[in-house]
Amino acid sequence: MQKLIKVFCWGLGISFLGSLPLGTLNVAAMQIGIYEGIYNALLFSVGSLIVEMIYVRFSLIGIDWIMKQQRLMKILEWITLGIIIALAVGSFLAAMKGDGASKNVVLNNNMHRFLLGMFMCAINPVQIPFWFGWSTVLFQKKILAPSPSQYNSYIVGIGLGTLMGNAVFIFGGKYLVEKIGNSQQYINWIIGGIFTITALIQLFKMLTKKDAISNFKKKQAL
Repeated sequence: MQKLIKVFCWGLGISFLGSLPLGTLNVAAMQIGIYEGIYNALLFSVGSLIVEMIYVRFSLIGIDWIMKQQRLMKILEWITLGIIIALAVGSFLAAMKGDGASKNVVLNNNMHRFLLGMFMCAINPVQIPFWFGWSTVLFQKKILAPSPSQYNSYIVGIGLGTLMGNAVFIFGGKYLVEKIGNSQQYINWIIGGIFTITALIQLFKMLTKKDAISNFKKKQAL
């Protein structure tokens, strides 16, 4: 039991800290929380973390097959970059309208927020090499062992950690809006800037082959 708790805490800690840097999913969750309320933002987060947990499970048992799909992974990277750019443009357009009720055009749709979270997480391949790398370290340190019970405890911890990390953005975004007088227009400018910086960093990493997938391939070659 103590071993399962330890594995759970490692999964939770890595996932929580990994969710804190600005990214597509946590900033989108914050934006949904601002415009549609905490409930929809949490639905979005739960949808994304379920896909993340599935990816982690696959990374534990089938990473060799997954990483052979290099062409698919690259296509998904470009799609993810396109969505980040669309989110940035949508935020700027909403800000320029000057209407506090204006929403990002990408998020202004009827898709259930749980499904939207699943979709946006599913097309983001960065988390696969990220979790494979961390899982490898835990295996090497003999913290994680190849047993179903430990895998399950590890994955549940990861899911909870991701939810906690997204909650920081969701509730922090709400708090920020209240502090600046509910001016979503300013928030849209800020979020648009965040997505723009994220897109530029992602594009730079892809063009210079310093993205997570390329780094993973280099480690595999060593």
